[in-house]
Amino acid sequence: MRADAKKNYSHILAVAREAVTEHGADASMRDIARRADVGLATLLRHFPTREALFEALLCTNLDTLTQKADELETSTSPGEALVCWFREWVRFAQSYRGVVALMAAAHTNPESALYASCAAVHSASARILLRAQAEGTARADMNGDDLFALMTALGWAVDQPSFAPRADHLVHLITGAILTSPSKRKR
Repeated sequence: MRADAKKNYSHILAVAREAVTEHGADASMRDIARRADVGLATLLRHFPTREALFEALLCTNLDTLTQKADELETSTSPGEALVCWFREWVRFAQSYRGVVALMAAAHTNPESALYASCAAVHSASARILLRAQAEGTARADMNGDDLFALMTALGWAVDQPSFAPRADHLVHLITGAILTSPSKRKR
């Protein structure tokens, strides 16, 4: 990538991060281009779709999230790891309004730029669930798809201003429904 193109790319990402922080996932691509003082064609050359822009914006957050799953798999009990994973997911979901809806849509669309990131989160979630199931601390009638659906639903809920203050309580309710051993259900 040429030096000026790399500079444009970084500048567009910085401006997009501000716009998305203000307006959520519905931030206008045209507005981002205007704010970055580049043409829409330049923005689209770097990020041909909204999903491609969000993949670039979120890649660090998503990498950190999946690395956290790796840490949880080896550092805590399986039940505690599941609860911690949900809390990490909520923190991620609250980082950009509307991102969970984009991820839910991309989850089954291999053509989406967000697909690989969604697959990594899904895989990490499934591993954490399987570990808890193997220990007997999580319901056996769930799979990774079920867990991802619950995480997505929770992510959507805490994205709503009326539910955001209750995020910890909602995590407790959902993980309490998944975990089978009361002693493993720590707040």
